[in-house]
Amino acid sequence: MTLTPEKPIAGLLAPVFALRREGDLGVGDTQALRDFIDWAADHGFGLVQLLPINETGHDHSPYNAISSVALDPTTITITEESIPDLTKADFDEIVNGLDLAKLRVGPVAYSFVKPLKLRLLDRAFERFTAGSLERNDVRAREFRHFCKQEAEWLDDYVLFRVLIDEHGGSEMWDTWPLHLRNAKSAWEHLATLSTEEQDRFAHALRAIQYRQWIAWTQWREVKAHADRRGVALMGDIPFGVSYYSADTWAQPELFNLEWSGGCPPETILEVDAFTKKWGQNWGIPLYRWEIHRAEHFAWWRQRVRQVRAVFHLFRIDHILGVFRIYSFPWRPQRNEEFLPLTEEDAAELTGGELPHFTPHDDETPESRAGNHAQGEEILRVLLDECGAYSLVGEDLGVVPPYVRPCLAELGIAGFKVPQWEETAPGGPLIDGKLYERLSLATYATHDHDPIRAMWEHWMNAIAAAEKGDPKTFPARDKAWRECRVVAAWCGFEVPCITPWSDKIHEKLLTGLFRSNSWLAVLMITDLFATTQRFNVPGAVSESNWSQRLYGTPADWRKDRALSAKANQVADLVRTSGRWL
Repeated sequence: MTLTPEKPIAGLLAPVFALRREGDLGVGDTQALRDFIDWAADHGFGLVQLLPINETGHDHSPYNAISSVALDPTTITITEESIPDLTKADFDEIVNGLDLAKLRVGPVAYSFVKPLKLRLLDRAFERFTAGSLERNDVRAREFRHFCKQEAEWLDDYVLFRVLIDEHGGSEMWDTWPLHLRNAKSAWEHLATLSTEEQDRFAHALRAIQYRQWIAWTQWREVKAHADRRGVALMGDIPFGVSYYSADTWAQPELFNLEWSGGCPPETILEVDAFTKKWGQNWGIPLYRWEIHRAEHFAWWRQRVRQVRAVFHLFRIDHILGVFRIYSFPWRPQRNEEFLPLTEEDAAELTGGELPHFTPHDDETPESRAGNHAQGEEILRVLLDECGAYSLVGEDLGVVPPYVRPCLAELGIAGFKVPQWEETAPGGPLIDGKLYERLSLATYATHDHDPIRAMWEHWMNAIAAAEKGDPKTFPARDKAWRECRVVAAWCGFEVPCITPWSDKIHEKLLTGLFRSNSWLAVLMITDLFATTQRFNVPGAVSESNWSQRLYGTPADWRKDRALSAKANQVADLVRTSGRWL
């Protein structure tokens, strides 16, 4: 599929876990995504954007995956039709006694869903071992080819994944026995085991390889299906990797594990006390760029090649990090310890170090030039692997002045969130028709309130002030300003309290679609005008990364109200010139 900014596109963002299909196992999968692609194409959307699909750890966050490459087995469609090695009798035996109907209602119950899917995959693997592998048939040869072709990342990952199982499901490799805390010593230890133990490990390693083979096969088929429907798939690469990942375990030399990446203190939004004082400490290790450079950025090149195998284009979450990253000399587990401390007291605990930008701050022309040069060098490497118009940069937050010109020069689309794109602080919003063509316009990402929730928050703040409490007046004034500048951006006025309505929804979507941005993307919740959220940053909650959409695409077609809403939006896509 050839993508160029000359053809404007309307897109939809939907996490895979949120999708549903008839007969799913309590979480979205590749077949649910295929159904969603069909539905999106039928309504004129030429792009489907996803969150990262790499295997997650105990917190289920796609931005804290245990591998930068391995795919999450929960995304695999598991039926006797989709996996030839699984019989109906096997399926029925394993799900016997489970209330699948209950599992399919409400959010993802990971504590039930993950073990269930892994049991089914393990049963399929046992059939595969006794059948195809024993006969060395076509499927066995395809499996071995996959393992050989992907060995660069797969070999260490499967050992890491087996060791997680050996340690009660914990990916916290720094709590494992010393001889298992990195790939080199773990492989050496494996060679010292008895023949019986080595055979047991070899079988377990093949089982993990099998899961990845099935996952990569299905995801490549999804991409081929999207090609046939004329829909581009957009993936997501988080800038950082989890501290507890196969990557840091297998290649610790590539990472500075003593420091944690994040972002600087928040000076505008109402946030928690730690973020207000110190910033957000994400816990991601820093990159040792000098080592990556010496290895010709082989790890990054591999990462891009793998994501391009199943996506047409991808975004880098927090692309600002390739230029400079706000860095903490302590892990997030110590945040509470540092919260009440002064900078002087904190420095005493860290050997004189305090949070700061790495490699340089942006205080001098020389430091800005150094950060700019680093970011440009890394991005050119990525573009060398993925080609033109395949990379989108999430450039939100405190954006240094050199970042967006650099992205534009390299042909990388940046983000435009209309309500944040001011002509000047406190001034009107930049006209969407003046947006650079090479950009992605959206009202919200997975981390933000959907537009209906945003609108209702404004109206509620305004209504609360009508009771006359002076303490509510600043919130009212802020809400009035924000809702009126967004409305003006879309070409209408809000003279008084205006409850949410289909008309407001239509005007907001029209404003986004008529912008000059190449990509205009709606969260699926914004298409249906719901207030459902997929993530609340900084919150430790089971509702994060688990919310599922109402019904299947087939249900949406049957539901008169949802079908009418979808057709209304499809008309807006068509009239905006963004129809696929």
